[in-house]
Amino acid sequence: MIAQWHQAISIAGRHKNLRLLIQLRWIAVLGQVTTIGVVSLYFGYQLPLAPMLLVIALLALFNVASSWRARWRRPVTNKALFLALLVDVTGLTALLYLSGGITNPFAFLFLLQVILSSVLLEVWATWIIVGLTSTSLAVMAFYYVPLAPPTSSPGVFSGPYLEGLLISFTLNAILLAYVITRIIGNLRDGDAQLADLKHRAAEEEHIVRMGLLASGAAHELGSPLATLSVILGDWRRMPDLAGQTEMQDEIAEMQTQLQRCKSIVSGILLSAGETRGESSSRTTLDDFLQDLVAEWQEIRSIETFEYHNRITQNCSVVFDTALKQMIWNVLDNALEASPKWVRVEARRDAEVLQLEISDKGPGFPQAMLTEFGKPYQSSKGRPGGGLGLFLSVNVARRLGGTVTAKNNLEGGASVTLTLPLAAIASP
Repeated sequence: MIAQWHQAISIAGRHKNLRLLIQLRWIAVLGQVTTIGVVSLYFGYQLPLAPMLLVIALLALFNVASSWRARWRRPVTNKALFLALLVDVTGLTALLYLSGGITNPFAFLFLLQVILSSVLLEVWATWIIVGLTSTSLAVMAFYYVPLAPPTSSPGVFSGPYLEGLLISFTLNAILLAYVITRIIGNLRDGDAQLADLKHRAAEEEHIVRMGLLASGAAHELGSPLATLSVILGDWRRMPDLAGQTEMQDEIAEMQTQLQRCKSIVSGILLSAGETRGESSSRTTLDDFLQDLVAEWQEIRSIETFEYHNRITQNCSVVFDTALKQMIWNVLDNALEASPKWVRVEARRDAEVLQLEISDKGPGFPQAMLTEFGKPYQSSKGRPGGGLGLFLSVNVARRLGGTVTAKNNLEGGASVTLTLPLAAIASP
């Protein structure tokens, strides 16, 4: 999978490099037209304008076609980049041939093509560009259309030549600095994306291991829970305990809590064995949220629980146990931090659902906000803490959403769950 991600990032990098070549070609077209105008009008050189402008027009047409291709987001291969640089080398060769060949100071622009090929292309393609530019330069030392200089020009290495040499060097330096900086930026972006994907893969592997452990623990807990259920039933029917009302009430409470434990274990096994769509339920957004908070409040002890539904446009949704447990994890964390007060506010912003869960606890430490959603990042100081938020962040990310946290100015903290409705909408 990492290899596939690396290939996808490499393709994205080639797209950026292709767009960079397109930008450079437009700069070259503009610079070539400007140079021809300055050399002809200011310095008085007689250039074959018609064929030179034809070459520039062909380069512009090729650039338009390249821009159109880039918009289609088709995979950009090494051969495509090689073809683009081959066209640039051919166009530069034609323009130099028509304007003095090797005696033209802008012949040093061949170095730009060689450096670009060494950075962007595979080794074989780079050496072809090196051979082509070297051959073109060698041939143009003997075969070229000589410039017809003004009558005041003292010779080949005249003032205009030296000025052109200075301009050529400056242009090479500026373009190389611009291009290399952009290419290095593209490479760094690709490395950052690959590092992020590797990190996500490690987190997903961690989640799989946790799921296997939870499933195994649920299976192992089944037998002792069943044994406890039988023992409590026997105790309730014992003659010595039948007349003790207080003991009977305590046994009934233990049986209730035991039944809750068995329901939790069954839920874990159901979530581990079924995929989304197989264990999902269809309802409306309002009903889903209302049932979720009502069920959570029923089995938790809290003094003040506020639920504000700001959703004005209801819709049909499909949800599974993972989504409900994700929201419950955040609610449980808020309850542990603030046992007396928790608030939930639901909003809909276009096609996005936002749930803001607030508490009046001590808030998140700054170090935890920086590493929010990472495993074992907890403000409670318990071994293994922080897994609830870690799982919630990953479930939200799998659905295309996010989980963010902040400390409120008036005290306490808020965690905002953002989910695209498209991920839970009923077809």
